[in-house]
Amino acid sequence: MPEPTSGAVTAAYADLVARGALVADPAQREAAHLLDAVLEGLEADKPKGLLGRLFDRKPEPVAGLYLYGEVGRGKTMLMDLFFAAAPISGKRRVHFHAFMDEVHAGMAAFRKSKKGKDADPVEAVVKPMVASGLRLLCLDEFHVHDITNAMLLDRLFDKLFAQGVTLVATSNVAPDDLYRDGLNRQLFLPFIARLKAHVRVAALPAAQDYRRLKFAGQHVYAFGTGPEVRAEMDRLWLRITGGVAGEPGVVESIGRKIAVPATAMGAARFDFADLCEKPLGSRDFVHIAQVFDSIIIDGVPQMDKTMSSASKRFILLIDSLYDRGVKLGASFAVPLEQLGQDDKTAFEFERTLSRLVEMQSEDYLAQGLREAPTTES
Repeated sequence: MPEPTSGAVTAAYADLVARGALVADPAQREAAHLLDAVLEGLEADKPKGLLGRLFDRKPEPVAGLYLYGEVGRGKTMLMDLFFAAAPISGKRRVHFHAFMDEVHAGMAAFRKSKKGKDADPVEAVVKPMVASGLRLLCLDEFHVHDITNAMLLDRLFDKLFAQGVTLVATSNVAPDDLYRDGLNRQLFLPFIARLKAHVRVAALPAAQDYRRLKFAGQHVYAFGTGPEVRAEMDRLWLRITGGVAGEPGVVESIGRKIAVPATAMGAARFDFADLCEKPLGSRDFVHIAQVFDSIIIDGVPQMDKTMSSASKRFILLIDSLYDRGVKLGASFAVPLEQLGQDDKTAFEFERTLSRLVEMQSEDYLAQGLREAPTTES
């Protein structure tokens, strides 16, 4: 089927270019056309009224898209535009590792139940997804390095595709390079064949690592309080989002929803209290680090002995962002060396300070994202 020359994703991309939020890139524009083709298929496949829902044949999934390329080439941005434009309610977007964590948790819970003795746990996990109306599954950063996931994927997607679910995925590697050199890889090959039968595979050979350009020459930390510091963070935010103000979002973390005050173009912005004064833990911070490539935190206070819990969460947060290579912008009430004033966390905080110093360096800001950390305990 020929790709449309215009559509919702292409129009949204052109608008960002016109506003100066993006530099036009032919490869990104071509990917936008491919995503519009998926949108057309989803629109055409909508049930036609009550009779259509009652008498429609067994669903066949609309052909999806597997978009791969090096880091910073705009895959997340294009997925943002596509997901926002998708003309159906039964859609879900989630990081690949977070999705697989949920699948494993659901299977484990089913096996422990009375029903789980003889029944298929994969079917038990897929059934509620389909029952909820899922028709479009968008997975960010599809990357298989774990043998447990490798052995599960073919069974899982066999059932999802059989129920008419369309897959759109982004990845740093082509399907044929998934789980390369992995243990018992020959058992994984049927999944690659199944995947390629249900998605169009397209490379995104964009010219530059645009993520790095966002931070080139930028001061990512501000110190003090007041409107001037807030304004400095506002300027950094608009720099890394290409002038997009952003809107509230949600990060899903094993059945929980973590509110994100502002998100745009693969970046998120939080107040310190949003992350460190709420009951969040290491698993939550890993999920946040998986979803966003850049994060701004406003109002990091000096942490004394009355803030031990917040201090511990801040340490876990910085560890998660650092391990992933997430770019950090932040405003601090005091200089870094005065930040941790709690004897209970003094030792751990020394490592955090060292990482904060490194995370503002040009070398760190020039690096790409690292392989997503897992959330296995």
